[in-house]
Amino acid sequence: MVTTTIEKRKPVFVKVEDLKPGTTGHNLTVKVVSSKIVPTYKPRPTVIICNAKIDMFKGSMRLVVDKWGCIEVAELANFIVKESNNLFLVKYELVTVQA
Repeated sequence: MVTTTIEKRKPVFVKVEDLKPGTTGHNLTVKVVSSKIVPTYKPRPTVIICNAKIDMFKGSMRLVVDKWGCIEVAELANFIVKESNNLFLVKYELVTVQA
């Protein structure tokens, strides 16, 4: 029996401002700026999102973590959130391109 070892690549992390519609495989470290409290959950201020994709909903981008992605608690990150750069508020229009 022959066993093969698959070498894993290190994840490449991107910034929220670099996300574009229709893209996949995103790894991000983000800060939670607001959340709803769930009785059995203690919110943490920073999370890591792995293998997320961008879906469009009513003309806005949404970051989606499906069964192939993950959300993990992380150590407190040392960066400032640009709340003025809310990509959910950017509206996109579907345009058909003739080939």
